[in-house]
Amino acid sequence: MTKAELVEEVSRVSDLTKKHSEVIVDTVFRSIIDALQKGEKIELRGFGSFRLRKREPRKGRNPKTGARVDVPPKRVPYFKPGKELKDLINEADEGLMPPPPEGGAASEPGGALPGV
Repeated sequence: MTKAELVEEVSRVSDLTKKHSEVIVDTVFRSIIDALQKGEKIELRGFGSFRLRKREPRKGRNPKTGARVDVPPKRVPYFKPGKELKDLINEADEGLMPPPPEGGAASEPGGALPGV
């Protein structure tokens, strides 16, 4: 889903104009970015959390020349999905996954389960 599709969905569900929906979506994104820049974590119950991970300085290599370069420390945003989101995604997947083949490799001699 793109940002434009998200704006469209907010507009459709809320009966707001696309312009108002875009302001809402931009405000949510800007709030998340601002909080991360301040080093705060964002927790959206049932959805997940945004946090920062600190990367230590390290030695790297320039792929063209092979020369060693210093890679400075940095902060990297990280999203950790919540249990409810994981459950909803896996619940949806259960209806889409084809059933396992009958008499698969595990039931054949020399299959995945030894001695079966």
